[in-house]
Amino acid sequence: MSEDIDSLQEDGDDYYTFLNIARTATDEEINNAYRRLSRLYHPDKHTDPGRKAEAELLFSKTKKAYEVLSDGHKRAIYDNLGTAGLETQGWEVVQRTKTPHEIREEYERLAREREDRRLQQRTNPKSSVNITVNATDLFSIYDDDPPFLDLRDLFGIPHIEISGMNLNQSIEAPLTNRDTAILSGNLSSHNGNGNGGINCSIRRVTSDKGWGEVEVGAGNGLSLAAKGFRNFSRGVFGNGSVLTHFTPNGLRVGTVATLANQLDQHTVGYLTWRAGMQSGMNTMIIRDTPALRVVLSAYIGIPHTYLALSYTHKIVEHEAKVKLVGKAGTFGAVVEYGAEKKVSQNSSLSASLAIGVPTGIHLKLKLHRASQTYGATILLCEEILPAPIIYGSVVPLVGWLALQKLIIQPYLRQQRQAEVVKQRQANKTRLLEKRREATAAVELMRETVRRIVDQEEARKGLVILQGWYGQLVAEGKDEEALSPEVVDVTIQLQCLVKDSRLILQDSSKCSLPGLYDPCPGEDKTLRVRYLFHAVTHEVTIKDNESLRIPKQSHRLET
Repeated sequence: MSEDIDSLQEDGDDYYTFLNIARTATDEEINNAYRRLSRLYHPDKHTDPGRKAEAELLFSKTKKAYEVLSDGHKRAIYDNLGTAGLETQGWEVVQRTKTPHEIREEYERLAREREDRRLQQRTNPKSSVNITVNATDLFSIYDDDPPFLDLRDLFGIPHIEISGMNLNQSIEAPLTNRDTAILSGNLSSHNGNGNGGINCSIRRVTSDKGWGEVEVGAGNGLSLAAKGFRNFSRGVFGNGSVLTHFTPNGLRVGTVATLANQLDQHTVGYLTWRAGMQSGMNTMIIRDTPALRVVLSAYIGIPHTYLALSYTHKIVEHEAKVKLVGKAGTFGAVVEYGAEKKVSQNSSLSASLAIGVPTGIHLKLKLHRASQTYGATILLCEEILPAPIIYGSVVPLVGWLALQKLIIQPYLRQQRQAEVVKQRQANKTRLLEKRREATAAVELMRETVRRIVDQEEARKGLVILQGWYGQLVAEGKDEEALSPEVVDVTIQLQCLVKDSRLILQDSSKCSLPGLYDPCPGEDKTLRVRYLFHAVTHEVTIKDNESLRIPKQSHRLET
């Protein structure tokens, strides 16, 4: 919920941070923060006409923040809709007679309706392209003379051919809040033989516990299918389908039924039964946590029976996954290992090597972008040999490093720079206004800060020696070590010191009194150097981190 609130405040004022209180602040904490800033910005405390005018603006902002947060109804609207919700539009959304709890429920209902409308307006296209490549000539151990002369043999060029291709495409068309039409098609070719089909289905959400679907397809004969899903109880759900296929050889009927049970927070067990076109029983257990994913499955049926185990380790900090799969049964055995890396917000690359008997060695490459998937399966060798295994393991890794260094990193860096320039241009006028307002606030703080510093020095308390906020580029303590996108916030921080303590909440510091965002859209840091008990301390935090000083861990070694 906090991320939603922060996004709502991007173009408005963050009243909580301006008052330097938590979002869970009590009425007493709100009143205390208001009184503190009122004493600082009240126009009657300033005789200079220029400062008096600036004080009136800042006092008005302080009063507005207090009026919103001290009123239960306004605070509920502000928490859910941001500053825009406090305008006439926001009051039209909810009735004034509703309680804060009812206002939040109303906001959630409206959000669901907006999501429903958004779903109705999109077709959600999905597509996949997969090709199969025969590259066994690269590692062939046989040297038979061909029956005819091939020019490629004269130059030593290996025979590599595309032996198969598969195309899939589907779109969705929401008809109502409950009904969706789905149109899909596929086309495949293998060694010169091809087939394809088209399917149209209507899915209806019968309740919040289930849905039903009817599908009609045409390809190698007419097909009719009925599918359904049902949530039986908490943690127990199932689905089933019945397929009727009219072929030139007669009528074929098949059924599939699956029952699932949520074993614990991260583990789900599945039991699937198939009859008719393909008979068998499958048991599968999936454990999925933020750090790993394990899938254990056992299948007994026709034409094969097998046991499979898959382990995926998630490297969250690098947005990558490492996968190991083992599968053995009546068909033989396969071991597969590979990795997947997220290369942008909507794109990921993966590569894996499958070593099997009697299937041979396959290199699998896949690019997933948004709802599109492009894959290639390359048959390196029909026998298990060291050369294709080394080739299939090393080449994708070297190729990824070259791709990342020469294409991906420069592209992402260029994108970030373009976005920063765009944001700076869009925020230029607003940035100048915020800087002017912050400068005026600092001037109004100076007298108060001098009094606070005198009090803190007398008791050997907390004195802010230097504060920097913005895009810090070095750990140096001199102003020359900082980038231009940095502001001096010494006075602003000292003004927030109370009883030798400084407490900042876990939100962006740019909304604090006297501060502004010097580099919109970029990561910011706050560095504070201070005296406590006549000893120098220093701490550096990220923009959205909370801060409580003094602390013994901040002490600098002398």
